[in-house]
Amino acid sequence: MNRRLCVVCLLALVAISVGLVAVAPVSATASPSAGESVSTTTDTFPVTLTDATGTAVTVESRPENVTTTNPSAAQTMWTLGAADQVVGVTQYASYLDGAEKRDNVSAAGLGVSIERVVATEPDLVLAPNATSVETVRTLRAANLTVYQFPTATDFEAVATKTQTIGRLTGNTAAAAETNAWMWRNVAATESELNDVDRPRVLYPLLGGFAVGNNTFIDEIITTAGGTNVAASEFDGYRQLNDETVITLAPEVLIVTGQTKGQILGSEPYSLTPAGETNRTATLSVQYLNQPAPRSVVYATGNLSAQLHPDATADVTDTPNVGGDGGPATDVSAPGFGTVVAVLSVVAVAASARFYHRR
Repeated sequence: MNRRLCVVCLLALVAISVGLVAVAPVSATASPSAGESVSTTTDTFPVTLTDATGTAVTVESRPENVTTTNPSAAQTMWTLGAADQVVGVTQYASYLDGAEKRDNVSAAGLGVSIERVVATEPDLVLAPNATSVETVRTLRAANLTVYQFPTATDFEAVATKTQTIGRLTGNTAAAAETNAWMWRNVAATESELNDVDRPRVLYPLLGGFAVGNNTFIDEIITTAGGTNVAASEFDGYRQLNDETVITLAPEVLIVTGQTKGQILGSEPYSLTPAGETNRTATLSVQYLNQPAPRSVVYATGNLSAQLHPDATADVTDTPNVGGDGGPATDVSAPGFGTVVAVLSVVAVAASARFYHRR
């Protein structure tokens, strides 16, 4: 077996071993499913909601100290104007205004440090699906209240996640306002793009991975007036071989601070129409990769402006925002779930060894 094939096998084994991180949402009378609203409109406590692990999570009173284990949850809290409740964030939430004043709960490698999370003495831990089930169990064993979210695969799931965070943290009205803001801007963008030609778009990641169907990023591309060429190939995030990339013939390549300078000039991307015409769309990685309200609005608006500069709706208002309130510069951060984060690290190492790109 040659060395390249060994790496491919390793990638597959990693995907299988950590694939359980992305758990499906569990239906329960107190828990919202994707596309549904949290029935309560007031911030009454205690509140019990069933999370993605099937656990009924009870929050006895409005939490004063909230720790987030992934930046999408932190971004949502900032957008709700609830940053003052947050005591712990990961290093990848550093783009949020004032995040440096919170405790950093990131581990030395991927994931979070159990000890650092416990040290924040949180009343509630918000754990997006990128936080492993094992980490959630360990935090619960330390007597912490932890709510784990299902994978956010579309805008509806982002809205449901926002409603849930609002309900758990006592910010229900702000969550409703934020979702209304998000949907207004999505509708405004869509209304401007009814009759446009939709270019063929590909969002390549490091190591030959790409973003496919059944992802909120696919909906960003579609809403912004593009056609995600990888959506016809697979769901989620997978590798594309060189021949498939060339056959899919993307006309626009999405790049971020993580990939700029590493995609367009390298094969197979240089052999596509996008490579031949030097056409890219550059987006901030945190707003493209993190499933949260600002990501939906800013990434969709920015991509639409680059794909269709003559037919773009401006973001004309803001939600109940606390913090920076707008797009920021790129940060080097894995914004997907643990599966993609781990695969990306392995893939980058493989790229360095076999393709000498780094």
